[in-house]
Amino acid sequence: MDSTRQKKVARLIQKELAEIILHHTGELAPGRMISVTEVRISPDLSFAKTWVSIFPSGKSDEVLTNIRSHVPRIRYELGQKIRNQLRIIPEIAFFIDDSNDYIDNISNLLKE
Repeated sequence: MDSTRQKKVARLIQKELAEIILHHTGELAPGRMISVTEVRISPDLSFAKTWVSIFPSGKSDEVLTNIRSHVPRIRYELGQKIRNQLRIIPEIAFFIDDSNDYIDNISNLLKE
């Protein structure tokens, strides 16, 4: 169960990461839309698991690899934005949120 502090920090990180990724979408994933869908932060606020949704979802593994290769720069920019709110800037790990693909699959199965 996440504490109130964890939830607040997770929302802050989600908002700031969304802005950073939006700013760098051209080089991270040209022609694609990336959304930060969820952030979960560890109890000590030092590690943030981040789920991103990529549209269109084709070649999303390549996009995720590209995002992961830019983690140091993304973390640096995150640190510049939230340095006054947090003492420790968390490590960031990115994962693909494939819930939209799952929903589309279910919808297609129900139509048949």
